[in-house]
Amino acid sequence: MDMTYPGVVPMHKVNFDAKTEYDMIQNYKILQDVFNKLKIDKHIEVSRLVKGRPLDNLEFLQWLKRYCDSVNGGIMNENYNPVERRVKVGKDRNLKCSTKSSKSLQTNSMNNSGSGDKLGPNITSVAKPFRSIEAEVGANSSVEIQALSKEITDLKFAVDHLEKERDFYFAKLRDIEILCQIPEVENDYMSVAIKTILYADDANESALDEAQDYLNQTMNGVGAEAEIEA
Repeated sequence: MDMTYPGVVPMHKVNFDAKTEYDMIQNYKILQDVFNKLKIDKHIEVSRLVKGRPLDNLEFLQWLKRYCDSVNGGIMNENYNPVERRVKVGKDRNLKCSTKSSKSLQTNSMNNSGSGDKLGPNITSVAKPFRSIEAEVGANSSVEIQALSKEITDLKFAVDHLEKERDFYFAKLRDIEILCQIPEVENDYMSVAIKTILYADDANESALDEAQDYLNQTMNGVGAEAEIEA
């Protein structure tokens, strides 16, 4: 959209490092605002897309590609560098964050130095009794950090395994979809039944029943025609 409509998308608001659903929702809100500004009659199913299901995202990307091709005639702007645009936005954001952090650190440092002159003797006298407690807390924290680090490692391994499994089965579904789109068999009753299941909404739990009903009706119709011809 940034390439098709230069200057319309507020790129400085886009979070290219979005990991959580909250960050993704904010990005989709930006895209929906762009659609509204351009009067594009397309509602974004954010609640479905943020779940990361391949078929939902593929369907949306296919629509987005078709729309952009209809606007620019399928001709890519050779002068548009998406990586450069993304890096520039990231640098600006990092610069703002670092500026805010440095100001905050400077303020805290000044406050601490100012209060330290007044409370210095009291802090020194009170700190000694707590040294043993601090050492114990530090040891417990170290154990907790190690446990949390192991848990994070295990979770990352589990996520990697699930992503590989997801990609494996998605590739199979994509192969089946490509086979069903071959012109010679695209309108075949079996292909239509398979696509009924592939393109069913997640909330539609009766996709298999619909496909079976379609097959039964079609096969009964074919049988009836064969009897009539005989």
